[in-house]
Amino acid sequence: MTTVYDVEPNNLIEKTAKELKKDENIEPPEWSYFAKTGTHKERVPTDRDWWYVRSAAILRRIYVEPQGVSRLKRVYGGRKNRGYKPEKFATGSGSIARKSLMQLEKAGLVKTDKKKMSGRVITPKGRKFLDNIAHKL
Repeated sequence: MTTVYDVEPNNLIEKTAKELKKDENIEPPEWSYFAKTGTHKERVPTDRDWWYVRSAAILRRIYVEPQGVSRLKRVYGGRKNRGYKPEKFATGSGSIARKSLMQLEKAGLVKTDKKKMSGRVITPKGRKFLDNIAHKL
């Protein structure tokens, strides 16, 4: 059977975002249309469905390797333009990662790992969800 590792990540995330949009547990907060995705960004996302795309990307990352909010902040960070001073790395938004993980947890796709303390891990339901989408691709 085809797994997440066998398909192109961009195609998988795009298709997963469409499937997550159908789930009533995954819903963008009201502030998400006005918020930047990190301090290094200058503008808000232009895509209206960016919340679902980010949630799908987070779900895929957790499938590949269990991780928490702090690592996700690092992954979605980037270079901050500081004017005439040299650029520095700035982390992404922790609130977006945290709220997205809470919604994925509520949907039953991820859970907190109490034993290893490694953040969130994928549940069997989440693994089946992503594998089915990968198989369709």
